[in-house]
Amino acid sequence: MIGKTVLITGAAKRVGLSIVRELHAAGANIMVHYRTATEAAEALVAELNAGRPGSAVCQQADLLDIEALSMLVENTIAQFGRLDALVNNASTFYATRLGKIDLAAWDDLIGTNLKAPLFLTQAAAPHLKSAHGAVVNITDIHAERPLAGYPLYCAAKAGLLGLTRALAIEMAPEVRVNAVAPGPILWPDDSEFDENARDKIVAHTLLKRAGSPQDIARAVRFLLDDASYVTGQVINVDGGRSAHL
Repeated sequence: MIGKTVLITGAAKRVGLSIVRELHAAGANIMVHYRTATEAAEALVAELNAGRPGSAVCQQADLLDIEALSMLVENTIAQFGRLDALVNNASTFYATRLGKIDLAAWDDLIGTNLKAPLFLTQAAAPHLKSAHGAVVNITDIHAERPLAGYPLYCAAKAGLLGLTRALAIEMAPEVRVNAVAPGPILWPDDSEFDENARDKIVAHTLLKRAGSPQDIARAVRFLLDDASYVTGQVINVDGGRSAHL
């Protein structure tokens, strides 16, 4: 990854933060995208540049604004002169009970989880092709095995999984496109999953424990840096939960 440039969406916190640190430690230059987490993004960039000056920059963008996606790519090229990899990590996640789903939820969940990755990848495609680069989408094990109470989120992630395979065809042979599907890694910030619900989910994994953001980050690094003959695939990083849901 030394000398390569990676654009990561939703990169200031949680899993995105771990992906940033993993790829930066491998030598990559990082464009840290964020929407509202200005303080966290700026602190992260300062931390990375303290260790390797000029290796990271952050950019605010609303991924639901299609024009902002092209600017995000253009600013990455302006800063680093190249774009070798894109990690579509940014996501929204919340329950949408059938009968109460509205267009605002549709626009948000489909927009962030499916529409934005498509249009951002499209904007980045010429640069990725010239670099013979790669794309990694962060999907979800519930893209294939839906979670009750979350039909719209699951549909959005299912779309992203299908998009991953479709883009692998469209961007071949120059660009590889794969996905990482997390299981129980980080719990949502809201109260949807109480301690009892969390215990049941973890008990249903084969490894009987929750994973860590670093597990996702290492899978992303593998797909970007050490999987030159892998494209159109999804790696479930879920402790075996999806093996017997």
